[in-house]
Amino acid sequence: MRYDRQCKTARPEGLIRNSAGMLSMAELLDQSAARYSHLCPRQVLGVRMGLLAGRVFGLDMPNKDKRFLTLVETDGCAAGAVSVATGCTVGNRRLRVLDFGKVAATFVDMRCDKAIRIAPKRGIRVAAQKQAPDAKSRWHAQLEAYQVMSDADLLEVQQVELNIPLEKLLSKPGCRVICEVCSEEIINEREVVLEGTILCRGCAGQRYYRLTEQDGCPPAINQAQHHQFPDEYQQYQ
Repeated sequence: MRYDRQCKTARPEGLIRNSAGMLSMAELLDQSAARYSHLCPRQVLGVRMGLLAGRVFGLDMPNKDKRFLTLVETDGCAAGAVSVATGCTVGNRRLRVLDFGKVAATFVDMRCDKAIRIAPKRGIRVAAQKQAPDAKSRWHAQLEAYQVMSDADLLEVQQVELNIPLEKLLSKPGCRVICEVCSEEIINEREVVLEGTILCRGCAGQRYYRLTEQDGCPPAINQAQHHQFPDEYQQYQ
């Protein structure tokens, strides 16, 4: 699959160490297992998804030139394995977790501005038992089979477009404002502006926590309750 002249052609399915230092699947699985002190089927799926994305875009994995963005749809070991395979981490701002409860991920080549979503195919658990009939359990059959099944049998690839522009998702260095309600700093253009008032997402009604009493002190007053916002405010709750 080729997208444009900036994208390399897709790699063959075989995974070997090349002159650029690309790691084999076995080496990546070892790295993933070291993070969790064990190896599980979801880690295998995460590594396989990351490697397949690299082949589709023609990029070495783990990717080191910061042109690759990954959005995973669950947390846990599957997300960690995707991170191992792609080189995308929360720390380098190239891994985002959107918890949809799915072992799936969208991979974006930011140089080509193209994206694909990869997820396990339906029925792979049954296929794994047929692939490894002598495994001592269904779990062990999945662990063994997911490592040897072909990409076509194991994973589904969809070409997709992000609903959020990349420039909004990534932001720019040095973007900082102060919330006019709580006075906390907001970076990466994550503020909400309502009728000219700059708010953090918490003060705009998207807070994921609530203040409680601590050390005998009364809870802090949520100043947003006393701030008069228009009806449009409701969309942020």
